[in-house]
Amino acid sequence: MKDERDCPCGTTRTFGGCCGPIISGKTTAPTAEALMRARYSSYATGAIDFIERSQAPEGRGNFDRAGSEKWAKESEWLGLNIVSKKDGGPGDATGTVSFIARYKQNGEEHEHQEIGVFRKDGDSWLFVEGRHPVPRTIVNDSPAPGRNAPCSCGSGKKFKKCHGQ
Repeated sequence: MKDERDCPCGTTRTFGGCCGPIISGKTTAPTAEALMRARYSSYATGAIDFIERSQAPEGRGNFDRAGSEKWAKESEWLGLNIVSKKDGGPGDATGTVSFIARYKQNGEEHEHQEIGVFRKDGDSWLFVEGRHPVPRTIVNDSPAPGRNAPCSCGSGKKFKKCHGQ
């Protein structure tokens, strides 16, 4: 029987025509983005086996299954936004996908921002690691910053601790 509900990953396709076959193992993700979407849908549907199975072998030892199951069950998954992607196509060996996953937990909305790093192993894409985006630094463009002002180089340090020495 075909699953006709909307796919949690946010495409206009049904779950049975999008992430469902990837999560069930009937097919493999053709791109890093497709794997990212399937991993999000796995959290949304509680299919934690897929989260573990789609992780690169070197990262499986760090996988917190109990924590992932708890997060998946206690959250209402609100949507996935793919911010950007680099490589990760059918002919690539590696790729990155920057995304924002929105969810609600204990009545409060949250955003999980990450840059997912993926690699292809044969015909299958694997999740290697998640990196948190670098926070934006406020740059002070004034000609002569005060000693306690942010350094104009963008380091995020005070001028006196960076270039004011």
